Amino acid sequence: MSHSRPEGAIRSLDAGEGTVWPVPRRASQPVGAATGAARSILPLALTANAIRPVSRTGPIGAWAFWPGWHVSELPLATLAVQLAGTGRFVRRRGWRTPAGSTRLLAQAASAAGLIALQQSAADSGRVLEEALDHGLGTGYRKHAEEAGIAPPEHPAVGAWGVMPTYIARRSRLRASGINYGPAGKRNLLDIWAREDLPADGKAPVLIQVPGGAWVSGETRWQAYPLMDRLIEAGWVCVPINYRLSPRATWPDHIIDVKRAIGWIKANIGRYGGDPDFVAITGGSAGGHLSSLAAMSANAPEFQPDFEEADTSVQAAVPFYGVYDLADWDDKGGPPRTIRFVERVLLKSRLASDPERWRLASPIGWVSEAAPPTMLIHGTNDSLVPVESARRMARALRERSRQPVVYAELPHAQHAFDIYASLRTRHTVRAVERFLAYVRATAQAPPAATSSSSKDTLSASA
Repeated sequence: MSHSRPEGAIRSLDAGEGTVWPVPRRASQPVGAATGAARSILPLALTANAIRPVSRTGPIGAWAFWPGWHVSELPLATLAVQLAGTGRFVRRRGWRTPAGSTRLLAQAASAAGLIALQQSAADSGRVLEEALDHGLGTGYRKHAEEAGIAPPEHPAVGAWGVMPTYIARRSRLRASGINYGPAGKRNLLDIWAREDLPADGKAPVLIQVPGGAWVSGETRWQAYPLMDRLIEAGWVCVPINYRLSPRATWPDHIIDVKRAIGWIKANIGRYGGDPDFVAITGGSAGGHLSSLAAMSANAPEFQPDFEEADTSVQAAVPFYGVYDLADWDDKGGPPRTIRFVERVLLKSRLASDPERWRLASPIGWVSEAAPPTMLIHGTNDSLVPVESARRMARALRERSRQPVVYAELPHAQHAFDIYASLRTRHTVRAVERFLAYVRATAQAPPAATSSSSKDTLSASA
């Protein structure tokens, strides 16, 4: 039996029984054209997602975070990479082809967007200063100047620094892997300080609580730009770790943070720190835990077997934290996030155990006893929507007797401060000014009310 070759088909190899003619080559052209078109607009798509994420909730929000995070913090570096890629693309396809001309137009639009992102990062200095003026008063800097602790004008970060600042210099590591509690490798802390800080230096102390969705987090690699600057300015910085889900069950996480605070206040004097001035910070899950620790000072519910320990702090600076576990986006969701908290962190359902959820949320502990607090959040956060931070700021301003600073940074993504970017340098300078003000005007805040006096707690703003 003879076979006629389909028009345009290529010659087939022997397929055993009979002859199998492959699909003509030109049938694959639409797929190649689609791929080429997608690659043509890729630079613009990445930049557009950094300017306005495709989603700020749900699984799409998580995917939007990763490229948006890098592009929004490194717009000029991104532009350089894009220009190199576009040059190669156009050389291969020709600028007069549809794909080449589309790529050139997309790159021009992307370049304009990246320059706008750089300008937004530069403008964050003004946004932060206005937040400080609003929260502390326009003459707030004079207090630190009169006390002789005013920070220098510029953070000690290189003008072109774009990678995480590495502070693991042996000269600054006073102690590593100190056990502060009984949970072995999950109850460790490091102590960082300048090598010329005397043991009796009475330096202010910053505790750093790592983030990682309550399932990861170590003493290294987070908040390095901030800690590096404060260490240079004479602070003692103490990054900690804590028990993690899913093995750990709430409130194990906050109990560990409280235990670490108690250990630090009892022992930091031997390392040059001042137990009478301890501030706390952290990002994401670390922002949740650091703010909860600050709001619930000395609450016995979170201090089993060490109720007598002083776990109060003199200031709190949470970054992009989760402040209401039951409502991240001001709409009672997102649903997938609530299910994650139910399954992994609290291991209880919101509908059947709302009080447990409320007591695990920093906003549920806001009272007049809250310490001076500076909240920092980005408008483009795709993992922890900014709406939760806005409600936390309102609740603090309504109830706290101490200063409250809320800085909402345009175009900033989650975890923006991992990079020593332009925005991060402005943020570090603002945090240092806030802490200098608090030190200069320090007054010991009263102990927080335990949950037995629930009528004094704020569930929402």
